[in-house]
Amino acid sequence: MAAFFGADEIWNGNKEEQSGEKVILAGVYLTSGEDYLSEDDFEHSLDELGELAKACGMEVKGTVTQRLPAPDQALYVREGKAEEIRLFAEELAADRVLFNDTLSPSQLRNLQRVLKLPVTDRTRLILEIFERRARTREAKLQVELAKLGYLKPRLIGLWETQNRQGGASGSMSSKGEGETQLEIDRRTIDHRLTELRKELKLVSRERDTQKKKRRASHLPLVSLVGYTNAGKSTILNEMLRRWGAGEAADKRQVFEADMLFATLDTTVRKIETQRGRAFLLSDTVGFIHRLPTSLVEAFHSTLEEAKDADLLVQVVDSSDEHWREHIHVTAETIRELGASHIPMITVFNKSDLSGSSLGYPRRGMKEETIEGVRNESIYISAKDPASIDFLTDVIFEKLEAGYEEEIYTIPYDRGDILSFVMENGRSEILSYEEHGTLVKTRCSPEVAEKVLKMLF
Repeated sequence: MAAFFGADEIWNGNKEEQSGEKVILAGVYLTSGEDYLSEDDFEHSLDELGELAKACGMEVKGTVTQRLPAPDQALYVREGKAEEIRLFAEELAADRVLFNDTLSPSQLRNLQRVLKLPVTDRTRLILEIFERRARTREAKLQVELAKLGYLKPRLIGLWETQNRQGGASGSMSSKGEGETQLEIDRRTIDHRLTELRKELKLVSRERDTQKKKRRASHLPLVSLVGYTNAGKSTILNEMLRRWGAGEAADKRQVFEADMLFATLDTTVRKIETQRGRAFLLSDTVGFIHRLPTSLVEAFHSTLEEAKDADLLVQVVDSSDEHWREHIHVTAETIRELGASHIPMITVFNKSDLSGSSLGYPRRGMKEETIEGVRNESIYISAKDPASIDFLTDVIFEKLEAGYEEEIYTIPYDRGDILSFVMENGRSEILSYEEHGTLVKTRCSPEVAEKVLKMLF
């Protein structure tokens, strides 16, 4: 991130130093209001906060909660509970306190003053994880954009203790040192935000060029979507191992780990079976409950890979007792992206751990489907080769549902047309006739239209 005076002090800097931090989790259980959660969902939310902390290399030492009708406007928790957290943190030698909601700038300032420790809210914690995991230029730009958007309204806390009537010269002579530095930092952030948006537009154009090339290939695009740590990257890697070619397949694999947000960068790989059938498979960033709006906006162009898909494969961790909630979070995000019209398969992964038998189809699960989408479910274990073969067959079944059978006589001097037909449909050569090769194929209407244009 571009350096300026206030940001590093607010962000609390070095990634390596943060690893191994001892942290305390804190949350408010709301007993009413639009943000009300059941006690079970509230406990799950706190557990998820703990998993986010572990994903950031932190050690969770304890948890403090309070029941309130609404968060305290000044401290998020009541004053007495804040003092209890301070003493608890002191007893456990904690380095930081993590709060399970997004804190306002004033709540953040007040809590840090009372607790005498760095305070991090849920939004910032997710941003920290994204900052650590970003690898590509686009992901780094997107994370920086979201991070600066988070920091800007919180800069004032750094300077609130400065003398606002201190001496200065020129046009700022009536303003104090703190206010002057605050204005400088804000201008620096605004300038950097403008630069980032310009850079991301250029990257977006590059992405559009890649999309045009993919569309020109006429290969269908399948997007893996779902809650973070459901097994999307594992499925991608196992398909590459199954259908790849030795070392080349290994080099094309993506990072996978049993943690939240192990991968951020959208990856597209070609999956081609031994029978010559192929599709493009994309692995998108995982979703999570209350994913910061700034991150959704920053990663919008990346998430739009799902919007361009011919088929969505929603991956669900069936061994997680909160899998229904995860499905609903995915459904909401897909609706926000404008992709709810795309056909979908729901893949219940880790079925070996949940006790479900592997198989297809499992129908009649209306409460887990997106409204208006024809959704069918299968149960697999991504580490099981038979499951990967099975999933691949189901994907082709769905992709080819609208295919039509065509028969062409392709002139012998048009090998380009023959190659195109063989690569973009389920094709077989019937015979070699006087005027050309007789080919039968099942292909998409778009491919059939392209073949006719090439022939005539």
